Amino acid sequence: MPAPSPRIDGCLETAIYVDDLARAAGFYEKTLGLSPMYSDERLVAFDCGPRSVLLLFLRGATLETVRLPGGEIPPHDGCGKLHFALAAPDEDIEPWERRLQAEGVAIEARMQWPRGGRSLYFRDPDGNLVEIASPGLWANY
Repeated sequence: MPAPSPRIDGCLETAIYVDDLARAAGFYEKTLGLSPMYSDERLVAFDCGPRSVLLLFLRGATLETVRLPGGEIPPHDGCGKLHFALAAPDEDIEPWERRLQAEGVAIEARMQWPRGGRSLYFRDPDGNLVEIASPGLWANY
């Protein structure tokens, strides 16, 4: 029997890949109110709450190893329309829906989950499926 795995304390980063970094960053900052923590020519990192970072990478800009003073970051990239969810309190689901509609963002779908959580689904400018979900979606949320 293998030894027990060391502990995992959560998912720290979510990465999506975009075709126009400035356009995508503007959407996440203006429409969703996220605060950028870091940016350069290949990525923008947004604060998504305690210990949670949304990374927007310019598609194709991370195909080579990145060498930094502290070490290396291996190459990576992605394509297609990806999905991720942002956590929000249940009482903020309707305000989020109003804000998105005021910003001209179409709500693609709504979901009422068996555990009591609710979700709103919409697309970012690159077609990625963004979800805003309230507690009750999963057994651990």
